[in-house]
Amino acid sequence: MNSKRIINYFLQGLLFLVPISVTLWTIVALFNFIDGLLYDYIYSIIGVKIPGLGILVLLLIILLFGILGNTFLFNPVIRYFDRVMTRAPLIKILYTAIKDLVSAFVGQKKKFTEPVLVKIDKDIAMERIGFVTNRDISFLGNEKRKVAVYLPHAYAWSGNVVIVPEDHIQPIDLPATEVMKFIISAGVTNLNNKEI
Repeated sequence: MNSKRIINYFLQGLLFLVPISVTLWTIVALFNFIDGLLYDYIYSIIGVKIPGLGILVLLLIILLFGILGNTFLFNPVIRYFDRVMTRAPLIKILYTAIKDLVSAFVGQKKKFTEPVLVKIDKDIAMERIGFVTNRDISFLGNEKRKVAVYLPHAYAWSGNVVIVPEDHIQPIDLPATEVMKFIISAGVTNLNNKEI
């Protein structure tokens, strides 16, 4: 067996193991982190160590807050807390940014639902894939009809927001989650072979 073939086998092994290992490691790390938050506390209450109980309790607490948040009794409390947080200096910046980010992914105000191709410059034949996040940006003082588009980075959860003329965007007729996977995978995910 020559060295070139051994290197190819090694690279194939990496190609197979790295995505699985990173995914499993991330899941286990998140599980241990969340479970560790409540593990000792639950043990002190019930006297039995049950792995995974912390995550179950956390999920139930989140569910309970979701149910309570939709009741007319708890709704004024949430609105009051929201007003306090949005008026507190410095805290309001962090609170509103996180709240807006979470509501962009879940709830009734989802923002990453409109994937588009964006022509950044009319003279350059290059386009980027993004998501229209706001169609009314008149508060920025734009005279022409422009929109805000979020351009995610590959292999990261970061991205850039660009303001482009509306005629520089072209809708992509694919589910937003599949388009996001395509972007995050740096374009190596082939959407043509997927059931959409």
